[in-house]
Amino acid sequence: MTLEKIKGIIAEQLGVDEEEVKLETNLAKDLEADSLDAVEIIMAIEDEFDIEVPDEDAEKFATVNDIVSYVEAKA
Repeated sequence: MTLEKIKGIIAEQLGVDEEEVKLETNLAKDLEADSLDAVEIIMAIEDEFDIEVPDEDAEKFATVNDIVSYVEAKA
């Protein structure tokens, strides 16, 4: 459930197909997300899951799995 919501957010923010977004997908290398994209993704995730992601934590996110694990630990 968490993965599906996060995949949807990432796909929408980056304009990619959800099939391209997998747990091992690297946001920068595989999907060419830049720092602005990352901020928008984090903001959308914060809204969707009603959590706050400090910048120090967000900077550690490289893969979709990093985000899913973080959200599941906070939710």
